[in-house]
Amino acid sequence: MIRPLILAALIAAPAMAAPVTQTPPNVPEKRPAFAGQTRAEAVTAKTTLAVTEIATGLNKPWGVALLDKGRFLISEKAASRLTIVAANGTKTPVTGTPATDARNQGGMLGVANPGDSWIYWSYAEPREGGNGTAVARGHLVGSEMRDVQVIFRQMPTLDSAQHYGGRLVFPKDGTLIITLGDRSILPGRVQAQKLDSLLGKIVRVNRDGSIPKNNPFVNAPGARPEIWSYGNRNVQGAALDAKGRLWEVEHGPQGGDELNQIQMGRDYGWPTISYGEEYSGKPINDNASQAPEMEQPQYYWDPVIGPSGMIFHSGKGAPEFKGNIFVGGLRVQSLVRLVMDGDKVVGEERLLTDRKERIRDVIEGPAGEMYLLTDAVDGKLLKVTPQK
Repeated sequence: MIRPLILAALIAAPAMAAPVTQTPPNVPEKRPAFAGQTRAEAVTAKTTLAVTEIATGLNKPWGVALLDKGRFLISEKAASRLTIVAANGTKTPVTGTPATDARNQGGMLGVANPGDSWIYWSYAEPREGGNGTAVARGHLVGSEMRDVQVIFRQMPTLDSAQHYGGRLVFPKDGTLIITLGDRSILPGRVQAQKLDSLLGKIVRVNRDGSIPKNNPFVNAPGARPEIWSYGNRNVQGAALDAKGRLWEVEHGPQGGDELNQIQMGRDYGWPTISYGEEYSGKPINDNASQAPEMEQPQYYWDPVIGPSGMIFHSGKGAPEFKGNIFVGGLRVQSLVRLVMDGDKVVGEERLLTDRKERIRDVIEGPAGEMYLLTDAVDGKLLKVTPQK
């Protein structure tokens, strides 16, 4: 329910450039920490986009990576498998991958081909007493995954079927960034602020799973040395900007999806601060959205967009997109475009809304084309290019 006095104050505020059309915020009494932190000006791209369906019939696809010869490697979350998709849309399942726990938000998750001869993927790993996010790598030979190594396991194990995180990012220094979730249930949520736990964290490891010596908590007594940042809720999109800095998008509760520029060792607040509220409508903790020594999001959405998958566009083929962030929108069934001025969001656009499809992942191809996955039991691989 919208609080009348606050809504009236919003209506009476000085006229600003209109934001993207959306419903009223879930938590209108929470005010942004700085101008432009939410509801940026609505913009419209001059570039018209064309959409081509490359493949259909994918079972809840979650991640996509480029292979050679115009092929793709796709993780099918609900089917618990990796699948090779040829340029003509032909699908071939990959054998030799470990079992997953495919309940609810589990299954096969992120997949990446960083070009070092290994394929990497994240998944919900079934374990005694529950499950947890794990990352494995292997050599893809034909349609078989060989030499499989599990290089990372999120600990502790919990019996939950939600909030796994799972995006994989490969900085140029040879490390691997893994985004994780708080596992949703209260026993996991409360560990997002604890450095002896990998729940509610972003972690950084070497590509063989060993620990980089310059991680922020390597020498901190009792802390997990993998941790790169903490206080993260459920990070389902991450990318490096042109300067090589890590950014991510994470799911808030009811309200409060976030875009963060991640810095090593920093606390991103969850669940102590949030711009959202519980799904019941009750406040989270003491309803705070700001606190000392806790980072503010660069941008947040209320109501949520359900962000998943993220790129910084190179501008190839569409110069006006250079430096723009593109995010898959699950809840809003669109591709969300953010126009940046330095580290500030100055414009937002919702693209492909006419398709009414949940966008789970987005990557950029070598010529600036974008490849999207739609989140459905009959999911699709789409190619998005400027209209000729």
